[in-house]
Amino acid sequence: MVIFLVLLGSVIALVIIGAVVDGMLYLLSTGVLLLVAAVLYLLVRSVSRSRRRPVH
Repeated sequence: MVIFLVLLGSVIALVIIGAVVDGMLYLLSTGVLLLVAAVLYLLVRSVSRSRRRPVH
């Protein structure tokens, strides 16, 4: 969960800088791609947790 929160913080910073500073559109697109990667990471992690079988 810590990795997801760090990625989310990075996304917010990159999107804000990319949107505000003129000529930094690549930071905005990098932030969006990082957001997609963070959401995919969270989905893969939740799916892998739900498929684990309890050990008896």
